[in-house]
Amino acid sequence: MAHDSATDDGLTEDSVGTGTEPDVRGVESRVGAWNTLSQIRGDPTALAGLAIISVVTLVALIASVDYYLLDYWLAETFWVHPARDPQEVEILLPPVGLENDFGQGTWEHPLGTDHRGRDIAARLFYGTRIAMLVGFVSTVIGLVGGTLVGSVSGYYGGWVDDVLMRAVETLYAIPFLVLVIAFMAAFGRNLTYAMIGVGIASIPTFARLLRSRVVSVREEEYVAAARAAGVRTRWIILRHVVPNSFAPVLVQATLQIGLAILIVAGLSFLGFGAQPPTPSWGQMLNQSRDSMLPNPWFSIWPGLAILFTVVGFNLLGDGLRDALDPHIEEE
Repeated sequence: MAHDSATDDGLTEDSVGTGTEPDVRGVESRVGAWNTLSQIRGDPTALAGLAIISVVTLVALIASVDYYLLDYWLAETFWVHPARDPQEVEILLPPVGLENDFGQGTWEHPLGTDHRGRDIAARLFYGTRIAMLVGFVSTVIGLVGGTLVGSVSGYYGGWVDDVLMRAVETLYAIPFLVLVIAFMAAFGRNLTYAMIGVGIASIPTFARLLRSRVVSVREEEYVAAARAAGVRTRWIILRHVVPNSFAPVLVQATLQIGLAILIVAGLSFLGFGAQPPTPSWGQMLNQSRDSMLPNPWFSIWPGLAILFTVVGFNLLGDGLRDALDPHIEEE
């Protein structure tokens, strides 16, 4: 009977007889950063998204260094200044290899020039800085605000939950774009207030998502044990509740970056956000309206830049969702 019992528990006769532990080297944890990375490495769509984001982020970093420290040195060296009208440069040149009424495309301006003779490739390059800055800053604002509201509301419950959630639902009931435009109309139509407005408008999304997770996590045994041990409430929330509720919020944050880029590009198209002559993708789309039909590349390039960047974040978000979902079993 002893032999049968040991066998049923997965122990060998040697381990029972000698008192050694069973071999558990084949059992791997499905949690933690390393597991998440391994899951992403096996997901082609997530890798494609990560590759796109890496390239865009690298370009944004180079453009930021050149803008803040070198005052457009790269543009002056290889292109023309993206924010000033160039001297003796033809307007609306087509991409290299094409020809229109204004001239023939050259390698000097491989993607063509805009209605003021500025190099489109240079403006796309420096517009990447605006797009990534907007995406990350506005998402961080929404993430931090939503985490604070959602964790406190879900953990305490009762009247605290009612007050915070009613406030969040009131904010959520206002159309996203209307809320951002109203915020910018009240405080200013520049890029800073665009980022803050988008961040505030995204707080309800993060708050509702995190609260739904915290409500279930707060009932777990390890949280009850921390309470019984006399751990202060704020440390329970910070060390136990939020980290174990954060996986879906992280996925949403990845998707929110792409959404923020898309929204601010739309605001720039409407005349909000980054103001001329600062290069931004939405502003380039706005300026291409009058020449869109005879010169479609003027709007195609910034449109493709927005498309690929947003798709990259969406692909990475899908990969993170699959990697962090505990219900997905390994084959």
